Amino acid sequence: MKLKRRQFLFFSSLSAIGLGFLGCVTRQAGKNGGMAASKAATPGNPAKNELLWRFVSVADTGTGDQGQYAVAKAMTDYHSKNAYDLVVLAGDNIYTNGEMEKIAAVFERPYAPLLKQGVKFQAVLGNHDIRTANGELQLKYVGFNMKDRYYTFRRDNVQFFALDTNTNADWEKQLKWLEQELSASNAPWKVVFGHHPVYASGVYGSNPAFIKSFTPLFQKYGVQLYINGHEHHYERTRSLNGTTYLICGGGAGTRPVGRSEWTEYSAEKLSFAAYEVYADRIEISGIGTDNRVFDKGIVPLKSA
Repeated sequence: MKLKRRQFLFFSSLSAIGLGFLGCVTRQAGKNGGMAASKAATPGNPAKNELLWRFVSVADTGTGDQGQYAVAKAMTDYHSKNAYDLVVLAGDNIYTNGEMEKIAAVFERPYAPLLKQGVKFQAVLGNHDIRTANGELQLKYVGFNMKDRYYTFRRDNVQFFALDTNTNADWEKQLKWLEQELSASNAPWKVVFGHHPVYASGVYGSNPAFIKSFTPLFQKYGVQLYINGHEHHYERTRSLNGTTYLICGGGAGTRPVGRSEWTEYSAEKLSFAAYEVYADRIEISGIGTDNRVFDKGIVPLKSA
């Protein structure tokens, strides 16, 4: 179809206007820090401020008393506003002696709202859990999702390494397994969790044997975070050779806690910890039964 001269000039003008507008938008995006480029980030290279996912942790929960239910309710309230689908359950899941006949009272009822919404709990054995059948019945319990006494799993860009930190653990075999799994991992984030602390300012204090055996592995293979219970308080360390140590043992009861030179924050509080995972950092929140955030910390992908 042939265009008359007047029609041709009209459409040419529209094209010029469109190109000019596109150029203006492109220049403005550049001034705004590459907004267009950020939105176009691929899943393998997400924008730094894009929240990838979140999880929570809690420990020393299994009393079935008022304190546990108060923390469980706070976890449920947090989920209603900040959805998550994973709870790291760091041991002493059933007091006092790991009796499975208590499982409804100490797990299924307190966390029923979360379980009904598909939240998955990944547990480890605490010292109270191994008092009955060395914890074997808990290993078989589907709700705790334990593949073995120690195991690993990956969620998104985070690989978790769950340990048996009890005194009767096969330490020679387990440490060899841990080093093999850490060295083979290509996950940007490596999170280890167990029941007992490495560093702590509470009743039991730090564990020199764990400092000697764990910390060199954590530093060598870039473990950014270690999560535990056993001490019935909340405590977050500063980064120690690239690793932050987080105690979340106020899941049902509390005991006094002090401070050490490496302590960033400590509190005798019924509480749990929440983690928001980004490409370059994990943001930690300590949350009490009043639903308030009483501590905020950042774990960098790599230490300075």
